[in-house]
Amino acid sequence: MAKVTRDDVARLAGTSTAVVSYVINNGPRPVAPATRERVLAAIKELGYRPDRVAQAMASRRTDLIGLIIPDARQPFFGEMAHAVEQAASERGKMVLVGNTDYVGEREVHYLRAFLGMRVSGLILVSHALNDLAAAEIDAWDARVVLLHERPEAIDDVAVVTDDLGGAQLAVRHLLEHGYEYVACMGGTAETPSVGDPVSDHVEGWKRAMEEAGVDTEGRLFEAPYNRYDAYRIALDLLAGPKKPPAIFCSTDDQALGVLRAARELRIDVPGELAVAGFDDIKEADLADPPLTTVASDRSAMARAAVDLVLDDGLRVAGSRRERLKVFPSRLVVRQSCGCA
Repeated sequence: MAKVTRDDVARLAGTSTAVVSYVINNGPRPVAPATRERVLAAIKELGYRPDRVAQAMASRRTDLIGLIIPDARQPFFGEMAHAVEQAASERGKMVLVGNTDYVGEREVHYLRAFLGMRVSGLILVSHALNDLAAAEIDAWDARVVLLHERPEAIDDVAVVTDDLGGAQLAVRHLLEHGYEYVACMGGTAETPSVGDPVSDHVEGWKRAMEEAGVDTEGRLFEAPYNRYDAYRIALDLLAGPKKPPAIFCSTDDQALGVLRAARELRIDVPGELAVAGFDDIKEADLADPPLTTVASDRSAMARAAVDLVLDDGLRVAGSRRERLKVFPSRLVVRQSCGCA
């Protein structure tokens, strides 16, 4: 059976092959609704399947979006990746995902691989973009949107959360319960001091404590972002002589580790220890007790990142502030803070 071509579709629909192309690619020129319906009906009747490889070779672009994240095993990044995939699907694109495991060399590896595949654009959740990765992006003159984090090494358009303000909301709420002070579970020594959400969470904690006239000295504890390491650190902290009355965790994953440690040590939450997190992952509502946390609209952020990375006007002149899209944070009050 002969292969169905775009010419066959055009003849059956009574249009030009250019119009068929506009319908298939959803542009670049508009097509009248009635004409579009005729083309789609012809495609269905003939069983036409576009040759995506040929299209990519002709346009030097694929219908793929590259997404580079630190670790999809962490619920926050898994949920973010799913939101990006849904938003990309709405624009007729597919998503390739690469996990860096917080390793700079793996980030460069995926940058080279995805950009070499001529993806339509690249969405980058970078823990600490190094100079080599930044140079790789510049060399390809790629469409790149930073999501969730904004490292100093690159000045591309970014979509982020109000991390600092959100942390302040959570810590103020804990202090309003009357706790003497709030300890903070931050990042590690490798956490970047600028452009990293966890650094902003720690800064938000400090500001809220200082506003209340509460000392922060000796009340910041280093911990990786995941629940497993946070659990082990929390065991030592909560079993020691300086058990805090309340803890603000920079991620919900850390907070889940703290809740597990408290349960093992028979420490009542929130009776003896209040806990709050940041991210509002789905598990936060199922925690025991349900976790008070800070949320942002991940779906809207993902859609904004996809729209920006597919926008021909992405690389426009403007100040750093103009190239930064900040989504507000909101406090989600549950039971772990002491609220009924």
